[in-house]
Formats: sequence, C-alpha cells, structure tokens
Amino acid sequence: MELNLRRLRILREVALEGGVTSAAEAMQYSASGVSQQIAALEREIGAPLLEKHGRGVRFTDIGRVLLEHAEILLSAEQQAISAVEAARDSLAVELKVGVFCTMAAHLVPLIVEDLARRHPQVQVRTHEIDPDDAAGALRHGHLDLSFILEYPDAPEPWAPGLTFTPLGMDQLHLAAPAGWFSGSHVDIADLADVDWVMSGTRNYYGRALRQACRQAGFDPRVVHDVDEQPTALAMVAAGLGVTLMSDLGRSFLPASGVDVVALRQSVRRQVLMAHSHTTTGRPAVSAFLASARRAWAVAGLPRLEGPRRQAE
Repeated sequence: MELNLRRLRILREVALEGGVTSAAEAMQYSASGVSQQIAALEREIGAPLLEKHGRGVRFTDIGRVLLEHAEILLSAEQQAISAVEAARDSLAVELKVGVFCTMAAHLVPLIVEDLARRHPQVQVRTHEIDPDDAAGALRHGHLDLSFILEYPDAPEPWAPGLTFTPLGMDQLHLAAPAGWFSGSHVDIADLADVDWVMSGTRNYYGRALRQACRQAGFDPRVVHDVDEQPTALAMVAAGLGVTLMSDLGRSFLPASGVDVVALRQSVRRQVLMAHSHTTTGRPAVSAFLASARRAWAVAGLPRLEGPRRQAE
C-alpha cells in the first residue's frame, strides 16, 4: 500500500468542510475531481472511506482511522521540510505570501527590502487574496504565510490549524467628499443619513463596518458596493458617498477631493500574520515574521503586543 499525500489533503478537507462539494469549493476543484481523488484513495486502501448519509456523506470506520493518521503524515511532511531547511544551514527557499491590497502597497515593499538585506537567499512571491480566503489557502499549502485582519468589535472564529502572530493596529477614519463635514471629528451616528461606499457582507471587512454602524444605532445606506479601498476612495472623491479608510489605506488617497476626518468612536482592526501550525519551526517563516515586525515599526504604525496565538 502506498499513500498519496495530495489525496490525503483532499480527504482532510472533506472532513474539515463537511462534504465533497464544500471541499471542492474550498480547494477550487470540481466536485467530480474531488470524488475521483477519493475513489483513487479508496482503491489504494482497498476499502470505502466515505458512505452516503442523507444528502451528504460520512466517514466509514476505515475512513476515520485513515483521517486520524493523515493528520500525522501531513504534519510530518511539514516537519521534514523544516528539518531540511535547518540542516542545510541556509534559508534558501521560496515563500508564498498572501497579501491584501492596502498591505501590498504600504508594507510589503518594506518587508521585502528588509528580508533581502538580511536573508538574500529567501525569495518572496506574493499572491493577492481576500483575508477571508487566506485560511483555506494556508491549509491547502497554496500559501506559506498570509496577512490576516481581525476586528475586535466584530470578532469571528479563527480557522483551525493556524498560528497567528500579531503585528499591530490599523485605525479607521472617515473619508468623505471634500467639504461635507466641518471640524476635526465626527460621530459615527451622524453618518446615518448619508450614502456609503462599502464592501458587501460577503467579506469580513464589510461585515465589520456594518457592525460599527449598528453599534451607533443605524444600518448604513450602501449605495456603492465596492471591495477595494483605492476604488472606494476614488468614488468618495467624486462625491458619491463616504467610506471608512484605514491608516494603511492612506497610500491610495487621491490628490484632492477627499477629507479625512477622525471618528470619535474608535474603530480599529488588528493586523496579524498567519501560517500553519506545522510550519512554525521553518527558519524562512521565522525570518519573514521578523522582517514584518521590523517593517511595521519602520512604517510608524501602532504596535499590537502579544504572544503568538493558535486556533484550536
């Protein structure tokens, strides 16, 4: 019997997502492709791993045994990678890092510069990804690390199997068409009757902004459903509504047409680095995290002190 690690990853994803279709969506495969890989794994094992249960599937006794040992084997694979890197006494490796728009523009150049100066053997490849999707990409091995956002006033469960390292706080401010508001501060409650440019509820950012408005006693009137901050700020400059802009997003402020006004009610988000539990010992991962912390300090952004945390 010879086990295929790629198929074991698929089996683990079926367990994590609760079914073949959900696993296929998470891994960006077709459902038939996942089913074919499970069937091939069953042929390798010589026994069924899944059985129909209502409209879904459940693991057989053999499937549960294999799943338990799949976790051990996949963890051992990552430990082997870490050991090889350490044994080479070199950090010569390519890291795949998930980034979001404002982070890519503001901080990633500083991180890459610091890393290249201290560890020129480490090559960084970035992949723009919504923070909501990063957990799945890390779990599947598509990424080695990724930037993650957390909104303390609108917490959501962390994905299992990941370690989170805090970098700092990113403060949000009101971005309004020039001349709409006078004064240096504004209450969120005063924004109940204006048009908004805001992300939809399909992502954490949009849900967190709505929660901030609801805490102030209203549901925002979202006229323009926009995800990316550069696009939102351009629409604000055109007078189409207000949005909330982060400190990281200042890189995208138009030359004119937008007033940045402080909010009396603090709206903040935490910026963290995430990676798989199993890659914690990799020297290249540790080097990247150290460069990220230094770059955050160089950028003059507020620090968020705290230990590395793990999601169960």
